[in-house]
Amino acid sequence: MGFIIKPLVTEKMTKITERSSQGRRLKANSKKSAEKYGAVEETRSYVVKRKGKPDEKKEKTVFMYDKPARPRYGFIVKPEANKIEIKKEVEKAFNVTVEEVNTVRYAGKRSRRYTKAGLVQGKKSAYKKAIVTLKAGEEIDIYSNIEI
Repeated sequence: MGFIIKPLVTEKMTKITERSSQGRRLKANSKKSAEKYGAVEETRSYVVKRKGKPDEKKEKTVFMYDKPARPRYGFIVKPEANKIEIKKEVEKAFNVTVEEVNTVRYAGKRSRRYTKAGLVQGKKSAYKKAIVTLKAGEEIDIYSNIEI
């Protein structure tokens, strides 16, 4: 049964996927997390300026580590699909390894419109969005199977 309706290629989704698909340099919050991520110790110097007092130079030790890129892609899926089914279908369809699947359910919105015929009421469909995280180094080419 096909649970994936369509890939989600909107401006908002592209921002989410591009932001998470880049490696980043982050600061560890504590020594425990520094050990966990293999953080490197860095010394930063800064100047404290106070009114009526001379400038004071200080140094601070910070632990920094690199967070690897995690490619993410969004799909509109059927509301009854669960994470396991979505994972299997994405792996089968695009021949990639899926590490994580996050889902978001959106309720149908009511809409009204005034026309010549009077008030027209309706409802937009409810849908479910799946954000799929792939194994590092893999990617999905959404546009590869489009025929013109």
